[in-house]
Amino acid sequence: MSKSCKWILAFILFFSFVYELPPISAKGEMVTINTNSLNVRSGPGLTYAVTGSLKSGARAEVISVSGEWLEIQMDSGTGWIASWLVKSDETSQSVNKTAVSKVDALNIRTEPSLSAAVISKMNAGDKAIITGRKGEWIAITRNGTDGWVHTDYITEMSETVTETAVNERENDNASSDKFTVAVDVLNVRKEPGLSSKVMTQIRRNETYAVEKVDGNWVRIAFEKDKSGWVYTFHGTMGTGSTSSSQSSIEPAKKVTVLTNGTNIRSSATTSSEIVTRVNAGERLDVVNEDGDWFKVALPSGDQAFIAKWVVSTGTVAQVDTPTQPQTSSRSKGTLKGLTIVVDAGHGGNDRGTTGLQGTDEKVLTLMTAESLAAKLKAAGANVVMTRESDTYISLRKRASIGQQSNVDAFISLHYDANPDSSITGFTTYYTHGNQKAIASSINEGLASAVSLRNRGAQPANFLVLRENKANAILIELGFLSNPTEERMLTTEMFREQATHGIYQGLLDYFNAN
Repeated sequence: MSKSCKWILAFILFFSFVYELPPISAKGEMVTINTNSLNVRSGPGLTYAVTGSLKSGARAEVISVSGEWLEIQMDSGTGWIASWLVKSDETSQSVNKTAVSKVDALNIRTEPSLSAAVISKMNAGDKAIITGRKGEWIAITRNGTDGWVHTDYITEMSETVTETAVNERENDNASSDKFTVAVDVLNVRKEPGLSSKVMTQIRRNETYAVEKVDGNWVRIAFEKDKSGWVYTFHGTMGTGSTSSSQSSIEPAKKVTVLTNGTNIRSSATTSSEIVTRVNAGERLDVVNEDGDWFKVALPSGDQAFIAKWVVSTGTVAQVDTPTQPQTSSRSKGTLKGLTIVVDAGHGGNDRGTTGLQGTDEKVLTLMTAESLAAKLKAAGANVVMTRESDTYISLRKRASIGQQSNVDAFISLHYDANPDSSITGFTTYYTHGNQKAIASSINEGLASAVSLRNRGAQPANFLVLRENKANAILIELGFLSNPTEERMLTTEMFREQATHGIYQGLLDYFNAN
């Protein structure tokens, strides 16, 4: 046998041995999609671009595994799917089960970890479909959102139990003959399904007669001889008189003022006469709405208008004004006694910028805000988050939170974009002269922690800074429009480094002041 033939044979034997080793991944395994529609992504993570989708019941072959993500073979090529949304031996026990929240404000997170971003919340009694599990965490689907909740705060119910409950509810007209809308706008559909045609829309606090219950859907009568289906998670069931579609806000609804010296005006415009002023923490009865304004009842018995962006209705963050000034002294090297607002940019229908790989800015800002908040709390600070889930908060409302008398700093977190994809780096912005020092200190802290290009502390005319009297800054933590930088910005390591830099900059500023 020639020398070359021996080398070829040795080569073949070597690779035969290597590929006979037991694979670490689930290569070759067939999985079945266990949710209505499952996104297929270009890489193993929620920040990768969506390249397609698979419907419930579809089967796919696994060709590799990366953490909790499966690479699958499809007719159009390969892609990545979340392992917790497919049926397998490990998750089959969760099929046909429902999770019921034991508590109010239960966080639904993007990953099975307390450090993962909160994308939604469940209140006591709310239900979600269980799609998988990992240790002490349960994967769920609710209102079209996939996420994770901790098992300590939910009760698992079998499908037969929930069906029995639904049937009992259908037969109990005394307790479920009315449906009251709990969201601003709710679609009424022709059939009980999210893909069904929208017939009309109904609004918050309107109440309608229930004709039938089918799982998570109820059929309501919304006009004479007309009925349609709505999702039960967006309202409450109970008895009560039916409201017409012209119902206004219930008189008992209240709003809480967020800022001292807030103007109450004679009409729904900033150019109208100021009737009186109210301070943070005062609660006012709402009479009705007029665009971006609430008409409220004053203690004097008169009625006037207050802007929506300077009040809280209970669905967004608000700062509790202490009855007495804070007296606790701050020890050098800590943030004890300081109140810091952490503002996660964008949210809800405002996605912010989108990276070339499909990264949504609103997701990254929330994850970064949670990481920063954890560090600040550990240093003793009182932290106020302008949003803790994927919700839309107006710019004026964000700024009004920053104007509270006991707020020591306001940090707005963003990620940048530019038509020129070659531009890179982070920037720290300020508007007023009193904001420059803290902007410079935090910018230096960031520069010491991350390897991105430092674009410096610069003046800019952002509303959350312009309308903010506090030590307010806005940070653009790199460019999602640059593909190389986007890959770095979406890593947990970058968020850890960046938030440590911001924390260090805050610490340096308050140590010097």
